[in-house]
Amino acid sequence: MSIATKTAPSRLMEICGTPNVMNDPAELAAYAVDGKTPTVVVKPGTTGEVTDVVRFAAAEKLALIAMGARTKLGMGLPPRQYDVAVDMTRMDRVVACDPGDLTVSVEAGIPLNKLGATLAEHRQFLPLSVPYVKQATVGGTVATGVDMPQRQLYGTARDYLLGVEYVTGEGVQAKSGGRVVKNVSGYDLHKLMIGAMGTLGIMTRLNFRTFTLPAATQALVARFASAEAALKMRHRIAQSALTPQTLDILSPRVAELFVGEAAARYASGAWPTDLLSTKEWALTTGFSGNEGVLARYASELARIASEAGSTGMKVLAGRELAAAFSYKRELIPIALASSPATTIVKMSVLPMRMREAIEGAERAAAVNGLAWAAMARGVGVIYVALLPREKNEDARASVAKATEQILTACGTLEGNATIPWCPTEWKGAVKVWGLDRPEFPLMKKLKNVFDAPGVLSPGRFIGGL
Repeated sequence: MSIATKTAPSRLMEICGTPNVMNDPAELAAYAVDGKTPTVVVKPGTTGEVTDVVRFAAAEKLALIAMGARTKLGMGLPPRQYDVAVDMTRMDRVVACDPGDLTVSVEAGIPLNKLGATLAEHRQFLPLSVPYVKQATVGGTVATGVDMPQRQLYGTARDYLLGVEYVTGEGVQAKSGGRVVKNVSGYDLHKLMIGAMGTLGIMTRLNFRTFTLPAATQALVARFASAEAALKMRHRIAQSALTPQTLDILSPRVAELFVGEAAARYASGAWPTDLLSTKEWALTTGFSGNEGVLARYASELARIASEAGSTGMKVLAGRELAAAFSYKRELIPIALASSPATTIVKMSVLPMRMREAIEGAERAAAVNGLAWAAMARGVGVIYVALLPREKNEDARASVAKATEQILTACGTLEGNATIPWCPTEWKGAVKVWGLDRPEFPLMKKLKNVFDAPGVLSPGRFIGGL
């Protein structure tokens, strides 16, 4: 342990106050990232404190990892160095909320639920219904780049993140974008923070465009004998005048996951009976509006489902809809808890190549003797959960082969694939960030610009950045 590491707690106490610094081994264990535990945890309460913490770390060559509720620390590569955990949860205020302009400005550590409650008072919302939504923070959600079911209509955070204030690796306060929808011209540098795992800066404040809560929402779930038939309905919806909020396709094994013990730990409410089948694929699509709009959507979607060969369908509303949505939203943590070594592959392809991508994943799982489940967003993003029965060397080898085959198949479809979640011990055997990317040299240059000292989450991003 270096002298700087030994003296870090006392210096950080000077910056943030003694109650906001922890170095007890039992407390530090909760902040471990891929088996590596920090020497100290600091909880800054202002942007100034974050700046001073980073400047101290840069001067002493200490590596920092910023985090919120710690729900997604398993994503990315293991850190190359990890000395200080920067817990942002003290910075949890709504800084400004302008319902008339449909904008909100918040600190990075605010929980999604707290922000949602504030916006709901003005009949507005942010479509950030990500996995672990009950605990997740806004900053962590943006930093990890996890998407959500409402992506079908609203896009991702990239589409409504107006601006970010952040601290660079040199301890410089910076900002990009602004607080209103119509901003000055320039580069949207703040969007580089989305999905960068905190390797380019520690976000302190984020500005969003908000949306008006719909009058009412319903959903239609249609079952099909094959993925091809479900995708047929997806394509027909895309060619119609309908603009649903959500559109996801679920493989048969998802039905098993949703009635398992793990589902009850993460989802809310009781799973609606007779909704999915363990032998059929399902397409779920949500829509909103007044009574007339809802009736039209239900009628049109039922017609399209029937023409695509649906074997059964059901319209959901009220509590049933809320419960079903929470299960779908929390599919990733449910899958992670359903196998001792769940490995999740995320594929992104053009919507018209989804059938080939799903077939490629199915072949890879079958050849390597792995159970699997899949959820395909209507926009072309597909999550495939490989579910080994055991966590041993044979399972590791099978998963490594299967993921390599899936990544290669996705590449031939001109898509991109990564492995957001897998056991820590297996990260050396699988390509967490996918195949080599031609833009990697540019990424290295950006990392050097934003974090010249190399103290921000070193090693966790693509290529060990």
